[in-house]
Amino acid sequence: MFLELIAIFAAGFGAAGAVLLLNRLTGGRVPGWVMPAAAGLTMLGFGIWSEYTWAARTAEALPEGVEVVDSTETRALWKPWTYLMPQTTRLVALDRSTIRDNPDAPQVRLVELYLFQRWRATESLPVLVDCARSARALVTDAALEEPAKADWTQIPKDDPLIRAVCPEQ
Repeated sequence: MFLELIAIFAAGFGAAGAVLLLNRLTGGRVPGWVMPAAAGLTMLGFGIWSEYTWAARTAEALPEGVEVVDSTETRALWKPWTYLMPQTTRLVALDRSTIRDNPDAPQVRLVELYLFQRWRATESLPVLVDCARSARALVTDAALEEPAKADWTQIPKDDPLIRAVCPEQ
């Protein structure tokens, strides 16, 4: 976050410098309000660009075998442009190398999901996926011992998590 703030200020200084150079080249004909306006608009634009491209840049940087299976878009009153185009603030990624079968329950698979949120540390979340019932459950000790005791949540059969974990479905 701190580095992004520095980048925003650097963009503003760069825009102000470009206007200063333009002012010198035109013999001082650029109005005085143009420099702070250019710096402010550049800083605002860079901040918005950074917010909107965060999800794509994060997804692109994921290693081989890790894929995004869900995302969350939000709108905020203090960011009125998000009502026109919602901003992605959260990604859920599946690490395919962590998919494990359960010999006692062949349709239940254990997977590792990663939760990426803007301005927060990445979290790892073990999840059980029941391919036959199209359901998922958070991993607990009881759920690992006996999957039927898990707190299952139904999800649609065409959910990206089901499609990624249960390709035979």
